[in-house]
Amino acid sequence: MGGLIPVWAVVAVLLVAMLAANAPFLNNRLFLLGPTRVPKSLFVRLLELLVYASLVFGLGRALEAQLGQTSPQRWEFYAVGALTFLTLAFPGFVWRYLRRNAVH
Repeated sequence: MGGLIPVWAVVAVLLVAMLAANAPFLNNRLFLLGPTRVPKSLFVRLLELLVYASLVFGLGRALEAQLGQTSPQRWEFYAVGALTFLTLAFPGFVWRYLRRNAVH
C-alpha cells in the first residue's frame, strides 16, 4: 500500500493519542509521574488533557517533518484534531465519571 505517509506512522500517532487522551482519567498522578492527588479535580485533568494533546500534535508534526515536507495547517485542522482528541478521551471520562459506583 503506497502513500505519502507510512502506515506505521499513522498507527503510532493514533495509539499514542489514544493512550494520552485517556491517561488523565485513569490515574491520580500529576502528568503520570508527579505526586498522587486524591481526588484530582476535573480542572487538573482537563489541563493535563490539553498538555497531552499539544504533545501529540508535536509528535505528529515531528514525524511529518522527518518523513518529508511539512504542509501548512489552518485553524480547521487544529479544531478537528482537538475534537478527535476529545473523542478519544471519552472512554476514560466514562470510566472516571459516568460509571456506576465511580470513585472520584
